[in-house]
Amino acid sequence: MSLSLTRTIDHLKSLMAFMKDVVFPIYSDVPEADAMAGIRKNLSGVTSPETAEAFIGRIPEIKRLLCADIKALAHNDPAVKSEKEIVYCYPAVTAMLYYRTAHELLLLGVPIIPRMLTEYAHNATGIDIHPGASIGEGFAIDHGTGVVIGETAIIGKNVTLYQGVTLGAKSFRYGEDGKPLNLPRHPILEDEVTVYSNASILGRVTIGKGAIIGGNVWLTHSVPPGARVLQGRVEEQFSDGAGI
Repeated sequence: MSLSLTRTIDHLKSLMAFMKDVVFPIYSDVPEADAMAGIRKNLSGVTSPETAEAFIGRIPEIKRLLCADIKALAHNDPAVKSEKEIVYCYPAVTAMLYYRTAHELLLLGVPIIPRMLTEYAHNATGIDIHPGASIGEGFAIDHGTGVVIGETAIIGKNVTLYQGVTLGAKSFRYGEDGKPLNLPRHPILEDEVTVYSNASILGRVTIGKGAIIGGNVWLTHSVPPGARVLQGRVEEQFSDGAGI
């Protein structure tokens, strides 16, 4: 299927407006049946009807994950007055709505469209999440500006990132044809990890469950569960749940 860029963008804008209506119906004036029809129509306009139907079957799981993300944002931010405030105002919600939609489309084998969606969210929010990244439920991005999450990153449940965090590649290998190989090259963050502002975690390293990574840390090695890292130092494990 070949469409002009303008028509593709129009379809995607409408798709995501209807996705928001379906995922957050309490804040929408659009009946769910109409929103679902809008998703089907606009997604069929850029993929196949079969792919559109397969995606629609995954919407309940997308909705469940996003609801868990919103609860995590509310839990982590004492400034929050209501979940409605989060849906209306927090850039992380937009970024995650687009990412979780794009991720499912990527898993369905849809080309280009997933990247277009996450790049739109990047432009709108300053949060850059590759659709190939794997992100568990209860994911919270506080503030968000400057967050970068690479294609092969794996993030567990109940993970929190602050602004300026990079989960990037340290290096990559080239094939015999001189092109870079698409190998796992981004970090793995296990459940309940917290990464504070402007930290850079690079390479295929593992940050163990419950670890805390301090602000402005440059980290290129794995960290054991329950540890905390301050300016590159790995301190003893802790069990009182205290932050930095």
